[in-house]
Formats: sequence, C-alpha cells, structure tokens
Amino acid sequence: MSTALPELSTPTRRSALQLRHVAPQDWDGYLARMDFVCQEQLYAYARLRYSSLTAEPVVFERDGEVVGGSLVLVRRLPLNLGGIAVTKWGPVLADETAPDAALVYRQMVEALKAEFAERRNMLLSVMARPAVNQDEFDQLLALGFRPGAQLRAPERYFVDVRHDDAGLRAGFAQKWRNRLNKAEASGLVFERATAEQEPEFAALFRTMLERKQYVDHSAYETIPALLNHPIPALRYELFFARHEGKAVAGAVVVKAGRTATYLYGASDDAALPLSAGHFMQYNIIRWLRDNTRTKWYNLGGHDDNEGLRTFKTGLVGKTGAVMAFAPSAQIATHIVPRVLGQAALMARQTVINAKRGLEGWRSRPKKAAR
Repeated sequence: MSTALPELSTPTRRSALQLRHVAPQDWDGYLARMDFVCQEQLYAYARLRYSSLTAEPVVFERDGEVVGGSLVLVRRLPLNLGGIAVTKWGPVLADETAPDAALVYRQMVEALKAEFAERRNMLLSVMARPAVNQDEFDQLLALGFRPGAQLRAPERYFVDVRHDDAGLRAGFAQKWRNRLNKAEASGLVFERATAEQEPEFAALFRTMLERKQYVDHSAYETIPALLNHPIPALRYELFFARHEGKAVAGAVVVKAGRTATYLYGASDDAALPLSAGHFMQYNIIRWLRDNTRTKWYNLGGHDDNEGLRTFKTGLVGKTGAVMAFAPSAQIATHIVPRVLGQAALMARQTVINAKRGLEGWRSRPKKAAR
C-alpha cells in the first residue's frame, strides 16, 4: 500500500519563514519530497529506535509553501526544568540547489532556536550532516551554537554516481578497478532483492558479526519495517551479490533524496577472494544512477578499520569526496537547561564510550598460552 505525499515547492519570494508542527505520522510524507533523507530523520525509524523520546516533526513554510523540515526528538528534564531537543542531520531542505538554500537553512535553524531553546526553555542540539559543498556547521556557530561531542571516526566517503560506466570506472583507484575486473570474471551475479528476502540478509549479517567478532550497536531490528515503508520512495533497498546461486555479499541502502546512504553490509568467507564487495558496490552505484535522482552515494565511515578505509578510498577515487562530520552543535538561552542538558548528553556519551571500549578490549585476539 502506498501513501499520498504532500506537495512541496521551493521558495520564490523572501518573506518570513514560518515553523509549523505536524503530526508524527504525517512527517515521512513531507520528508519523502525533500532533497536529503536519512534514517535519523525518518519517523518510521525513530518511533522504533527512540521510543522513549517524543517525536516532534516540524515543517518550515514561506508563503504557504514548504521549503524544509526537521524531525526533532525531545526529552523533558525532571521537575519541569526544561528539556533537550535533538535533531540529527536536520533541518533538511526541499531544494538543496536553490540559489538561496544557505539562507533558508539559516532561517530554519533560527526558527528551531526560537521555538525550542527560547520559547520552550530547552537545550537544542543539532548535528550538521557531512554533505558535499555544504557549510551547515559554520552557520550553526555563527548563530551562537557551541561545539559538542565529536564522533570517534568522523570521515565519510561520497561517490558521485552521475557518470556513465566508463566515467565511473576511470574514477576508481587503479587497484580498486583491478579488483572489480577480477570480480566480473568470476561469475558473480547482481540482484536487487525484495523485502521478503530480508531473512537471508539477516543470516549473512549475523554470520559476519560472529566471524569478525563485531558488536552491532545499530538498530538492525528496524530494517524489516523500513524495507516495507508505506511510501515507496522511502523504502530501503536490499541488494545481493551471488556466486553459483548463493548470496556471498549483501547491502541495505537508503535511496531517497539526492544523497543515497549505504547503511548495512554483510558478506561470507567466499566474498573476499571473489572481490564480491567491489562487484556489488559498483552495481549499486549503477542502479542508483539509473533508477533514482541520487547525486551522491554516502558509503559511511571506516570505524578505524584500515581495510575498510582502503576499500572506500579506492571506490571514491578521483571523482568523489571524503568529508568529515562536524561535532554536534548546542545552544540554550537559559542556564538551567544548558547545565542539565549538557550534563545529560555528556553522561550518555561517557556510557557509550565505556561500553565500546570494553567491547573492543574483549574482542582483541587472545595471546597464545606459553
């Protein structure tokens, strides 16, 4: 079943920007027509991942036309002392290429600040996205926001999909291209899968985690629902690379907007000698180019894994870009929510860092007994 989408358009006159709250169940319909979509801005994701928080999506209108929006997650502080409002990789624009896109972004942030930090006495935390040719973090600082927590490995890798096959291959690093040539000669088959095939990917994913002794901190449990999102444009895509009929590598991708995102990858022992990852990613790029309005394909980060860094650097090659996440940016116009909100966010980050440090220590190879 498909859901009808609200009409959006881009700003034509520079009248005042208006913030309007919308029902959470209606938000994804607005988001589907924006130029940037990610899982952290999806209500279908947030209601499963952050069920303890209150989702408060807002849209921004000019002359009655929606020019952007943001999913804001809110946690109230005890004793009615304000709260914390967080938006990750928002607000988002209806048209990133409009001449006044930077102005619209600034006005959207100003409206969020007025609503959540000033009127409602909250600490507002905004995480700017690592988008190509964007200066969102600088704008946040100019508006009085202060830097918050930084990701441990902030680099993100972007592939420009708007090239023909020859242009794509010429852009890859030479060694990466050689591995792709090898993969194409090994009998691999590329497949765009259906939501009903998710259990096959889940089994491949679990096997990979066990083999590599990885600890999964993601919200994989949200994947089945998002592969079946009622709005077709927002449905996650599932891909496989098969060898002799068996899935040896798989990927889950967000395809909406102008920036697609590689969310999950999985492989078995046969994938590496077959260079199945090279084959699969090349064909995902071609599929995005031919079937969506994607300009950039975000491969995600490297998580301090040198092999992953080398793979993604080679894929980005000459025509892509490596961008870094800026720290989160925070602002509060009242002292109590500033102090309590920052303390709560710091405590949460300390717990996360401690857990991951302990898990990393536990997963280290054990020394052989003497």
